[in-house]
Amino acid sequence: MAHSIRNFLWRLIATPYHPDATLQSFVSRAQTQENANAQVTVAVLDANEAHKFFGIPLAKRGIQPVRLHIVNRSKRPIRLLLVRIDPNYYTPLEAAAANHFSILKRLSTLSVFGWLFLPLLPLLLLIPVKLVTAYRANRRMDDFFRSQAFHLRPIPPGGTAEGFVFTTFDAGTKVVNVCLHATDDLLNAETGQIESHGTWDADNDFTFSIAVPGIAADYLRRDFAALEPPGSLIECDLPELTKRLVDMPATTTNAKATHFGDPANLVVIGDFEALIGAFAARWDESEIIRFSTCWKTTRSFLLGSQYRYSPVSALYLFGRSQDIALQRSRRSINERLHLRLWLTPLRFQGKSVWVGQISRDIGVRFTTKTWNLTTHRVDPDVDEARDYVVEDLLHAGRVQGTGYVDGVGACESTAPRHNLTGDPYFTDGKRAVIVLSSTRVDPHFVALS
Repeated sequence: MAHSIRNFLWRLIATPYHPDATLQSFVSRAQTQENANAQVTVAVLDANEAHKFFGIPLAKRGIQPVRLHIVNRSKRPIRLLLVRIDPNYYTPLEAAAANHFSILKRLSTLSVFGWLFLPLLPLLLLIPVKLVTAYRANRRMDDFFRSQAFHLRPIPPGGTAEGFVFTTFDAGTKVVNVCLHATDDLLNAETGQIESHGTWDADNDFTFSIAVPGIAADYLRRDFAALEPPGSLIECDLPELTKRLVDMPATTTNAKATHFGDPANLVVIGDFEALIGAFAARWDESEIIRFSTCWKTTRSFLLGSQYRYSPVSALYLFGRSQDIALQRSRRSINERLHLRLWLTPLRFQGKSVWVGQISRDIGVRFTTKTWNLTTHRVDPDVDEARDYVVEDLLHAGRVQGTGYVDGVGACESTAPRHNLTGDPYFTDGKRAVIVLSSTRVDPHFVALS
């Protein structure tokens, strides 16, 4: 009890700063990739780990530390291209400055408690203590961040570099693109000649997809093994795959399958890890529906703010709700692309086949078809949202091949169909088919129908 009182009084009077560089819990999630030129290990801290390690709640400022360890196996100096990890990264001092203890805030805290518990004279005498300890804590914070940072300088042949890069915060799955660049041949100052330091393989991009604790992603509730019992998988060649995709359900439904919803206008081919890795760099996972996530959604709706991991309402295909829901939000929760995916028993070249539905929210409207009397207004040009996914993954370099097959069938804007909440839509009736790659590739376009 006495110890707690002393700690309380010390925090009231001074500004303590206690980072913990011994914390290693995040190391268990580290991943390593390597080739003849380099070995790269990446670990990502979640919000709680970052708070303990750096002594301040970095996640509240939207900052996430990523730990890198790079070994140069080549005969040339190499350099990390940090903007490939995050073009909006923070420098060590910038990350520290964003979390500095505010001297004015510390003084206001002192005054509130001081006026209640301390006479005026001792209170005035404590003000310099508050100022000095806050200043010193901020200086210690600067020094600690710099000491732990990954420094951007060439890594010599056989050398090692390690430290933290301060990126924008992501929960769920964090995609880290590590691109290593060989420095130019060096100019010998004595001879004036260019000296080569050996060959350099151009393919030195390493892409990591690392699970970061912090959100309850909806797909964690799904037992994918139960959806793939032994003997149920169907391996298809291209003609057979095309035929079976055309025969897939054309639209989503309600839970009882008594009404038709949005068109099932997307097919994604790739294993779960490749799928999450391809989307996670640009799309966010969706949390399960529970009280806390509903409150966050409501608050974002009322304030017009962004909630990147907002739950997605259930649509149904194959008699079950979506297996995975992903989203890409913009200025607010009312402006998002929603992507839902269902695993099928089909396989193509050994890869899983997912049927999906993609639509774009462009606002909110009143409806009597939902319990809260409101729903998102969907852009009726659903083909635009479908093709956005294709272009987005092409831009990310994660598409091995793409094409189109027949789906729901065409309808014009003058005679649209409607989804479960009454939103109209028009379409050319096709499904986009995307074959994913686990690494960056040049895409091939295949006409499937």
